[in-house]
Amino acid sequence: MTLLVVGAGGFLGGEICRRAVAAGRRVVGTWHANPVSLPGVATRQLDVTDREAVRRLVVSVRPDAVVGTPYRYDNWRVTADGAAHVAYAAAWAGARLVHLSSDALHAGRPTPYLDEDVPTPIHPYGAAKAAAETAVRVIDPTAVLVRTSLIVGEGSKQIQLCRDALAGRSTLFTDELRCPVDVTDLADAVLELVDGDHAGPLNVAGPDPVSRAGLGLLVARRFGLDPAGMKTTSSAAAGLVRPTDVRLDSSRAAGLLRTRLRGVTELLAA
Repeated sequence: MTLLVVGAGGFLGGEICRRAVAAGRRVVGTWHANPVSLPGVATRQLDVTDREAVRRLVVSVRPDAVVGTPYRYDNWRVTADGAAHVAYAAAWAGARLVHLSSDALHAGRPTPYLDEDVPTPIHPYGAAKAAAETAVRVIDPTAVLVRTSLIVGEGSKQIQLCRDALAGRSTLFTDELRCPVDVTDLADAVLELVDGDHAGPLNVAGPDPVSRAGLGLLVARRFGLDPAGMKTTSSAAAGLVRPTDVRLDSSRAAGLLRTRLRGVTELLAA
């Protein structure tokens, strides 16, 4: 199998590449601004906002499957249009598509979100992710839309944000409940879905809901840091419109996949 990973320079994309190579797959990975070098991976430069460039790359690679991970928090063209371009090219090639989505497309509510819950975005990034899902579903109804949460693990920017807050260099929110997932667990789950036939949205996140401030406390315990200096606030106090309680119910994925999605409490156990 030839696997094309769009966004191999990202935290998750790189991990998917590494684990796919270890499993004996032929892997092609893309990067945009900063060249990446991954053992066993053929890398190509790609601007996902250029629809024709995406099509040309897929024509040359002729992948059996495509994993789409690119996003930019403040760029609609990358997050939404780019996803549509990748879906179009994958469908043209007849390749299996796994598209990475996010819990950010939900507004927040007191009960966990199920796989098929309709997006209710309340900020631009969430709207872009919702638009990306809509485009992918229209272009390729057989694609998998992996809705995930904060991605943690070695090298995670989420862990670094917590360490910065513990050192007084940044602030963590107390009112945003998320379900962090380990990058290796998520990568393995994605590769399982590449080989499967599941279609449509699927929540793939950890079982433990935690706020960013709660995550900061777990990081402090894990690395023996003093939590006393950790700076916290609420999104409301900061005057921001952000999703609050966006817990994902990943029970369907837990029953469908061999990969065990570990909770953040286990992952950061001292």
